[in-house]
Amino acid sequence: MATSDLHVAYPENRRIVAGMRPQSDDDWLIVAGDVGEITEDFTWALTLLRERFDTVIWAPGNHELWTPPSDPVQLRGEERYRHLVDICRGLGVLTPQDPYPVWDGPGGPVTVAPLFVLYDYSFRTPTAMTKEQALAQAYEAGVVCTDEMLLHPDPYPSREAWCHARLVETERRLAERDPELPTVLVNHFPLVRDPTRVLYHPEFAQWCGTEQTAKWHVRFDAKVVVYGHLHIPRTTWHDGVRFEEVSVGYPREHRQRGMPRGVLRQILPAVTAS
Repeated sequence: MATSDLHVAYPENRRIVAGMRPQSDDDWLIVAGDVGEITEDFTWALTLLRERFDTVIWAPGNHELWTPPSDPVQLRGEERYRHLVDICRGLGVLTPQDPYPVWDGPGGPVTVAPLFVLYDYSFRTPTAMTKEQALAQAYEAGVVCTDEMLLHPDPYPSREAWCHARLVETERRLAERDPELPTVLVNHFPLVRDPTRVLYHPEFAQWCGTEQTAKWHVRFDAKVVVYGHLHIPRTTWHDGVRFEEVSVGYPREHRQRGMPRGVLRQILPAVTAS
């Protein structure tokens, strides 16, 4: 099963998470980022889910990496990420820093690979040739991601530099996996650009991924790719590979569009449409 973008600072979403339960004692749960911004909320949600599911696998979203003034934990950048990894390890939750687990249940065996790959502003509009032009367009349109204020890349000089460092490490890890097994790739941001083309504000796509991962689902033999971030829960196919956007999203989106089809999406075995 998989979910993402829980945003448990909202009481409505906190109730949704409190109601999340496995269908069997053997169920695994993938949490593809944006559990919450405050460390205490993050810990509460993953503690509850780990108590209920056999295995919980987390990949960070941008909101967890924020350093909001209201959080007593004021770590920034890489230090904040490593602190969240330590919290997960204390709970028994798997992270991108741990050995990739193998799902041997129905639809397996597959290697489940939680990834931490940021964005590098390469998902630009056709009229923006550089990051600077893309940001200028976003500010002019009034569509600017809060990351610009709260997601600090320390000790890297920029978010794209942190992204490139993560790309190198992640590619190495994926290349070292068992090549005999297909993968389930889990990343908060979509690994391909196509899902961002339906965004109401195309300027926002620059905070949604990197062109450098465009063929990872093929290179690393993905059976399924799981992601969130866009708050557009749906199933799409790219090069014959199933992509699942599994976000819960904000309460205002639920009121406008209704709840997503299943706040827990079944990843394996594949659900056959009736």
